[in-house]
Order: sequence, then C-alpha cells, then structure tokens
Amino acid sequence: MPYLLRAAAPTDAPAVAELLNEIDLIEVGRPETDLHTVESDLGHPDTDLDRDSWLAFDGARLVAYALVWDDSKGERINADHYVLPDHQQAGVLLLEAIETRALEKARANGASKALIHLHLNSAPTTDLALIRARGWSVVRRYHVLERPLRRSEDLPPEPPTGVRVRACADEADRKQTHALHQATFAEHFDFQPREYERWLHDIHADRLDWSLVWLVSTEDLGDVGFLIARDDREAMGWIRSLGVVREARGRGLGGLLLRQAFAAFAARGRDTVGLGVDTENATGAPELYARNGMSVHYAVDTWEIVAS
Repeated sequence: MPYLLRAAAPTDAPAVAELLNEIDLIEVGRPETDLHTVESDLGHPDTDLDRDSWLAFDGARLVAYALVWDDSKGERINADHYVLPDHQQAGVLLLEAIETRALEKARANGASKALIHLHLNSAPTTDLALIRARGWSVVRRYHVLERPLRRSEDLPPEPPTGVRVRACADEADRKQTHALHQATFAEHFDFQPREYERWLHDIHADRLDWSLVWLVSTEDLGDVGFLIARDDREAMGWIRSLGVVREARGRGLGGLLLRQAFAAFAARGRDTVGLGVDTENATGAPELYARNGMSVHYAVDTWEIVAS
C-alpha cells in the first residue's frame, strides 16, 4: 500500500509531537518533545505549510514528518526530517521533497544552489545508508549535555567584586540580550543573523519567563554576557544560549551565569538541567560545561547536501 502524503496544518501539531516523542523514545530513551515546540515550528514566519511541510501516513498512522524553512535569505536552507524505523521509504519520499523545495526556495532568493542542513540524532531512526546514498554527509556534531540538580547544593553564586548579574527586566534589557547574542554567536558554525523581532520569535519569547534570562556586567566593560534559560520543557530545565564577548572571556563569567541558572532551576524543584553545544566550539564552551558538572546525554549530527 503506498504512503499518503499531504502538507501539515497547525492542527496537526499534537500528532506530530506524538510521532516525535515516539522517535525520542527510540533514540534517547525518553520522550523530550513538547507540543508548544512543534506548534512554534509549524508557525515559523517564513514557512508556507502548504509547500514547505509534509506528513506521510501508512493508513491512518503518521509515520514520517518533514519541514523546510529559510533563515539565510540566500542559499542556506534548514530542514527537519523524522521517520519511524519500519517506514524508510516514506522517509526517502520526504527527503526528495525537502531537496526539491529547498532548491526552489534558494533560487527564489537569487541563489544558484541550495545548501541544506538537517539535524539528526547520531543514532537515528532514519536509515543512514539511504540518506548517504542521496549525497548527504555529516559536517558537524553537537552534544546535548545534562546535569543533576540539588536544591541544597546548587545555591545562587556570589559575583566577584566589580561584577553584577541581573535578570532581564524590561524591553531595554531584552534588546541588550539580543545584541549580545548576535555579537557573541557571530563566530559560531551555522549562525544566521536575526533582527530583533525575528529573534524574539526564534527564542519563543511569547512563552519565555524573562526572570530566567540574565545579563552580566563588569565595571570596566559594562554588559558583556547573557544566559537565556527556559522552564517550559517537561523533560528538564533548559539553557538555550550563553555568550560572553571576547574581551571579557577568561574571567569566569560564563561559569557564574551557569551557576545562576542551576540555582534558579534547583529552587524551582527541577532535578535536571540540559543544553546543547557544538563539539568544535572554539570559545571553550565544552570545557566550561564539563567543569561545571555537565555530561553527554546524546549526540546530534548536522547533515548537509548541495542541491542544484
């Protein structure tokens, strides 16, 4: 029986989340996909669901899902792709659709080719022989790290003399966090600049508890770093991003912000905190996280193909 393919709609978010959690259970041992994350993905401002999303059904059962979106306004196109282990042919159909649509989007941007990036668990439900046969290859590896929390031990840190940590309190602080994020992440692999309003969407600002966003400043340099944490994941507290400007690195400010987040989550009763990090990060982030008790939960690979 052939697979039924159709575009996703916002009302499909619960079914997609259920599929992704079934895949999570296979890949990482527990469900870690929240409904609001899928809802936000399907509501991406540059995504036309009728043309940029696909669901594959085996009878009434959803067995595969894919989505493409364009952050670069050039040749770089992002994609999501998920398939259950026993339905690899559906996965191939969605890979074909991703490659075709990504090239259309890149050409509409004036590019001659599409450089497509896709993130997959390092041991995914996708058959890697099939994806490699289409010309995809791994270009980067990320680690999802986690750390246990203890309310009695993870207490708010005392900043050193001349250093101040403050919670993000108003619109000016939010714009400062955005500016620091853009400045500190500009050198990172796969970074795409974001204007303020677009950045707010990308960090799911409408659901963000801004008391879990902190800025750090020094007497000599002013605001030099930030940390964005969020407490809307069922599986664990989550540190979305952490950055310190180059001129202020080596002063222990990243560790100070981390410990601030650990204490806040522990005080809320969380028992685990997690984050993602590029294993080739050149700013010393993997070493910082290891020094602060974080260890590998699982690995994610960035796959790439050029469509032309």
